[in-house]
Amino acid sequence: MRPFLPFLLLLVAAGGSVFAQQQPTAQRLDEVRVVGLKSKNGLGNLGQVSGAVVYAGKKTEVLVLDSLDANTALNNPRQILGRIPGANFSETEGAGFPSNGLGLRGLNPVQSVEMNVRQNGYNITGDLYGYPETYYQPAMEAVERVEVTRGAASLQFGPQFGGVVNYVMRRGPEDQKFALELRQTGGSFGLANTFTSVGGQVGKLNYYAYGQYRHQEGWRPNSALSQVSAFGGLQYQATDKLKIGLEYSLLRNKIQMPGGLTDSLFSANPRQSTRARNWLDSPWNILTLTADYRLSDRTLVTFKTAGNLSARRLVWRNEDGGAAAPDTIDRATGQYAPREVENERFRSLTNELRVRTDYRLFGLNNTVAYGVRYFTGYMHRQGGGPGSTGADFDLGLYGGGYEYDFEFRTQNVAPFAETVLRLGDKLSLTPGVRYEFLNSKAAGYKVQDDGLAQTTHESRNRSFLLFGAGAQYEATATTAFYANVSQAYRPVDYSALEPFGVTSKIDPHLKDSNGYNADLGYRGALGEWLNFDVGGFFLRYNRRIGTVALTDPTTGNDYAFRTNVADSEHKGAETYVEISPLKLLKIASRHRLSAFNSWAYVDARYVSGEFSGKRVEYAPKTIERVGLTYGYGPASITGQYSYTGNSFGEANNFVAPSNDDPLRGLVPAYSVWDVSGTYRFPNRLEIKAGVNNLTDARYFTRRTDEYPGPGIIPSLGRSFYATLSAKF
Repeated sequence: MRPFLPFLLLLVAAGGSVFAQQQPTAQRLDEVRVVGLKSKNGLGNLGQVSGAVVYAGKKTEVLVLDSLDANTALNNPRQILGRIPGANFSETEGAGFPSNGLGLRGLNPVQSVEMNVRQNGYNITGDLYGYPETYYQPAMEAVERVEVTRGAASLQFGPQFGGVVNYVMRRGPEDQKFALELRQTGGSFGLANTFTSVGGQVGKLNYYAYGQYRHQEGWRPNSALSQVSAFGGLQYQATDKLKIGLEYSLLRNKIQMPGGLTDSLFSANPRQSTRARNWLDSPWNILTLTADYRLSDRTLVTFKTAGNLSARRLVWRNEDGGAAAPDTIDRATGQYAPREVENERFRSLTNELRVRTDYRLFGLNNTVAYGVRYFTGYMHRQGGGPGSTGADFDLGLYGGGYEYDFEFRTQNVAPFAETVLRLGDKLSLTPGVRYEFLNSKAAGYKVQDDGLAQTTHESRNRSFLLFGAGAQYEATATTAFYANVSQAYRPVDYSALEPFGVTSKIDPHLKDSNGYNADLGYRGALGEWLNFDVGGFFLRYNRRIGTVALTDPTTGNDYAFRTNVADSEHKGAETYVEISPLKLLKIASRHRLSAFNSWAYVDARYVSGEFSGKRVEYAPKTIERVGLTYGYGPASITGQYSYTGNSFGEANNFVAPSNDDPLRGLVPAYSVWDVSGTYRFPNRLEIKAGVNNLTDARYFTRRTDEYPGPGIIPSLGRSFYATLSAKF
């Protein structure tokens, strides 16, 4: 591992001099900030190179939020990210998860665990590998655009199977010293959302900051949410070559968790709640320092260091007896049963150095991007603590210590390099390589059934190479074919080492997973009337970690067993087509009309072992979203229909529920309609309003054997909202 670091540092210090001999003319690099998107409305894609990152030959998507009639106040994923083909959402925000999850290509969407989640290009999760769950997301009202890169992102960002989702925050307007925006949103179930932002350009300093407060009582009883989020960013152009930045992100929340439901409870009334004493908070803090330095006209160096100081804490009536077990006062004691306390603390530092150099080879302009990431993370997990018999948010311990107490440490060093080799005006190849060194440590204890504590002291090193290659052919000035293949890897994470409760068990012989992603597609635009991206994919996932529903032969109780289920293959098609018929007919009018269809077919199945031929859990075969937008002058309205096919909560693929087990049974197909509209007044006022789940469909996206259930987690029913905003 060590020989890679001096080599990379030498390349940086040389300023790309290894290429200088083949560079007869100077070439000014593009700005780091992306300004030229392929589509201003709907779904676009990134160019071949952006800043110090290579995207040539990769499947990318960009959503500019100001172009959408979306409910950004509530971070509604269907409206904001629904145009991304195959985007599958785990809608759990109203049940105890602070953010909805995203999955692509039949991968698990819960907390976006298969994705590399970033903000302004840096890591915002608790841990890159050990605990990759996403508890923090920025307020969508403060997000300028969302960038998604599919699985082939492993070379420059990390080996995740799902790829990268990057939330790019707004910046202060460069033509104003001070700009103020106020937004107030009200809606169903006690929704009150207040958003305030300021920004501007003062000399060489650009600044932007926002604060958001949101409260709602929730669609189900016992699902109240209070949340404060904030962000502050400074960008200072110190010299013509050096730009430095400082950013801070904050989240404070208090969430009441209504618990999960059995199939029979959901069928009787999906709005009911079985728990009134379950609470969660996840205070999040991210401090980031960035620097962009133009070493020469052909070489750009970027550096980001992000420190995370965060936690996740909960007190709850655990799943003993399942969701159907009532949480009532014991007549003998006159009190509720004691709750359980969980406490997790995160400390991490992510450093990423990237270098981009443009050079000439065989008379053509080419680009190389290389760099290194160093990550160190610490997580302290405590659980099974004897909580209070009360009903409020009380994290105190009463009558003993934690049943388990573990410290996890992760270190990761990952140098990478990728180059765009142009073989003429139309064809380019993009080979690349990434080396990963990973050290994981675990130390702590767990109290066994006999009352004795079993201690653990483990340390494990892994190192591996990831290879990839892409190609892009510019068929016309505005369309291109693209293809790529890239290796992927996922180590056993912390959540797979210690179950939350008594209804789940862990295979002690879990192994890391590996595989690869491949894409082939055609994308582009025809004039201003057609925007499209049509392609196919193949994903191989070896030793996939999943959940199997088993029955204890001694007690007869059902339980979930987490293990390396088998190898899986995911293959299918992803298409996006957006058409503007008035522009096609070249009709000059104040009327605007556009329609889009985002469709994906995913056949994700196990191909080895006991479950060969079974479908992978949480992998619907078909996901389709159709939308129509009509605008006239300052007004626009969008109607969207979303369909998600059925899937399974575990690898056995049980169709009918068994004994109200939280995992066994289908996650049925569902259809949802959303309507939203915008009216912009000439005096900088704007009104947004809409209806989510117009037909009040009853559906769910997740079964869980543990937090925040156990059981079925119902999705939200019909709700209304309205937003009034003003800019000064």
